[in-house]
Amino acid sequence: MTRFEPILSWPRPLKRSVVMGVDLLLALLATWIAYCIRFETLHWPSGPEWWLYLLTPGLALPIFFVFGLYREIFRFTGLDTMLTTAKAVALYSVLLVGVLHSQFWHLVPRSMGVLQPIIFYLFVGASRAGARYWLAGLGLAPGPTPGRMLIFGAGAAGVQTASAMAITGGLKLLGFIDEDPSKVGQSINGVTVFAPAEVPTLVRRLKITDILLAMPSASRERRNHIIESLRALPVHTRTLPGLADLTSGRVTVSDFRELDVEDLLAREAVAPRPDLLARGLRGQSILVSGAGGSIGSELCRQILREQPRQLLLLDHNEFGLYALHRELQAWAQAQASAVELVPLLASVANRRRLDWICSAYRPHAVYHAAAYKHVPMVECNPSEGIFNNVFGTLNMAQAAQAAGVASFVLVSTDKAVRPTNLMGASKRLAELVLQSLAVPGPGATCFSMVRFGNVLGSSGSVVPMFREQLARGGPLTVTHPEVTRYFMTIPEAAQLVLQAAAMAEGGEVFVLEMGAPVRIIDLARRVVELSGLQVRDAQHPEGDIEFAFIGLRPGEKLYEELLIGDNPTPTSHPRIMKAHEEFLPWSELQERLQHLELAAAQEDLGAMRRVLHACVQGFHEQAQ
Repeated sequence: MTRFEPILSWPRPLKRSVVMGVDLLLALLATWIAYCIRFETLHWPSGPEWWLYLLTPGLALPIFFVFGLYREIFRFTGLDTMLTTAKAVALYSVLLVGVLHSQFWHLVPRSMGVLQPIIFYLFVGASRAGARYWLAGLGLAPGPTPGRMLIFGAGAAGVQTASAMAITGGLKLLGFIDEDPSKVGQSINGVTVFAPAEVPTLVRRLKITDILLAMPSASRERRNHIIESLRALPVHTRTLPGLADLTSGRVTVSDFRELDVEDLLAREAVAPRPDLLARGLRGQSILVSGAGGSIGSELCRQILREQPRQLLLLDHNEFGLYALHRELQAWAQAQASAVELVPLLASVANRRRLDWICSAYRPHAVYHAAAYKHVPMVECNPSEGIFNNVFGTLNMAQAAQAAGVASFVLVSTDKAVRPTNLMGASKRLAELVLQSLAVPGPGATCFSMVRFGNVLGSSGSVVPMFREQLARGGPLTVTHPEVTRYFMTIPEAAQLVLQAAAMAEGGEVFVLEMGAPVRIIDLARRVVELSGLQVRDAQHPEGDIEFAFIGLRPGEKLYEELLIGDNPTPTSHPRIMKAHEEFLPWSELQERLQHLELAAAQEDLGAMRRVLHACVQGFHEQAQ
């Protein structure tokens, strides 16, 4: 700590008084220099000339106070502050000329009314700029050597970030990277712009530790290409928030965040069709069950943007429902939206409550996302998984039917296909319930199901777990070297549900064409490499992070599937397919559900499994 650092801990009134004192001295100094320039000699005031020395600070300080210049934090002084200072000095100059003209014009040279304010503004600007860099330096806590950074993107966001870094420190900017040939070789505030092909050489030569992606408007395809080119480099790759998060006009190092899960997926997002998203939502009453969950909450956000008349948020988790309701209320107020938001505390196991909600609010459509989804948790609590996933779906569906709901959509999972665990079996049985209830005809509820793979970024998903393990220094735990999963993002999942519902005619199972499945170990490797670290393995024993293979968990598959049969048919959306799955007639299924409900109520695991095996095609539990 230097002897000047206690300045930062001074109380705000003391700091303001010091700044006002400095401005007073600068006003006097500017007056003296203006006289010296005007008379081309060293000046010493005499007689009436003293009035100008009293007048300049007497006018300047109140004007600066009114313009809020003594509320500024010097460490964050920027262009806006300098423009405000210029406006304040311009007003000061006008008033100074006015006072001199009316009172002292015959005693003071006319040029002083212009010359003194110009010199004064230069002094004030220099004092603010000097204080900005000096105080920013004092604010840095002693610690390790600052990281060495390149910014990928020499546009407005990159330049703004560089300016913030100059204030806050912590990272030393050594260059910009940009794909625009007209910018390459130029410099921005003394920092050179390089071409992307030069990055590997720059990393080695300049000992770069961090690369920041400052391209908030870049397409996902372009970002994926850039990220893939940086994977092999020993640098920590991070990104700025999106455009909506940059509207405050100031970027700080604390705004840097790890790459989005979409960046780790390395797949172009499935583009939504606006006409399908809006169909059946605008001006309607919509109910989302499981609204506080990862998929349910994103469904609510997407639906709210389509301006329904009313959005019913149903969940049994009080805090999750409270947090979502507050978030959506804030968004609606900011957008001046007239959508009525209704938070409904309810469990899908409570049929009486569901009947009352559906009859009281008469929703046009129900999106059923309420479910227990974590495989090991349901394996440990099979009866609760059955009651929530199977009978919760049945309760919600029958309550919707009784109230004349037009559309009912079940959020399902790829784990329902030839399941090897109780969670997957319970979700497939929930699908069978809707398929059996789907009776075509005028006025009947249109039941449909949407089946997709793992959702990146949802609660309990693998990427947040990897990042937590990475922060602890590893190891990263992977169940099996060859385990693969289909992945999609939360917004993709929600948009798929809404678009599939718009195409439903009754009884369909919709699946997303998700491309090739992703090996979990490859995903883990991307997380490590894009953090600037190296995987420790037989080929790289000196690496930073190792993998630990812990074996498949109870009921977990090595590979997931999206289809039971092999005969999907296309839909009007190029990335959504329609599966044709066999199901039981309601009369037969109803009897088996009664046996299952009794077995779950008695905690009879053997009986529960027998019913599931009888109902669910391909259900085969793995040996423990």
